[in-house]
Amino acid sequence: MIRIEGLRKSFGARTVLDGVDLHVGQGESLCVIGQSGTGKSVLLKCILGLEAPDEGLILWQGRPLDRHARPRFLDSFGMLFQGAALFDSLPVWQNVGFRLRQRMSGQKARGIAIEKLARVGLGPETADMMPAQLSGGMAKRAGLARAIADDPQVIFFDEPTTGLDPIRARRINGLIRGIVEETGATAVTITHDMDSVRAIGDSVALLQDGSIAWQGAVADMDDAAPLTGFLGKDTT
Repeated sequence: MIRIEGLRKSFGARTVLDGVDLHVGQGESLCVIGQSGTGKSVLLKCILGLEAPDEGLILWQGRPLDRHARPRFLDSFGMLFQGAALFDSLPVWQNVGFRLRQRMSGQKARGIAIEKLARVGLGPETADMMPAQLSGGMAKRAGLARAIADDPQVIFFDEPTTGLDPIRARRINGLIRGIVEETGATAVTITHDMDSVRAIGDSVALLQDGSIAWQGAVADMDDAAPLTGFLGKDTT
């Protein structure tokens, strides 16, 4: 579904990505881990087109993700932002149905939003609440509902459990895994939480010193020497 070849990105004299090679198969759930500041978010921004790489290729379904292909790609992805990133001035249902409202009536978008909220365990009474009225866990669920509102082919998760207590984090991990399996979507998760990696991921990639130091199945990571410092520990 996504392949990255020789991706390089620098900011001034600081090289953040230095020849990243990465692949994500269709329907695969990939977790990208690494120390704070190693370029995980920059990698995600390059895939989304928020940052322009200095060198390298980003391929989507085998084709370069250039200016011609990017609009179709952007129509097919969803994203759960770190901290949920809900629009403070919009009620929850309008947040969830934000993209939908561009092409359908408000009534239809609201109906779909309520369905997606139910999928993440939030009742219809949540629809008319404002983001400020939600707890951290509820906001994360609302953000997840927005990510899946348009039935995307690819879903990106940016630190999905940051700021949540262990119980709520496990619930969010369970929801993400269930949604990925149900929809067959390809998932890319940036996380420092190894519990999330084990719960969400099919595969894991370690970003270190600007490149991918190891990529393989989650089931194999306990025996991977490059991951020794990360297993069972906070990577920040």
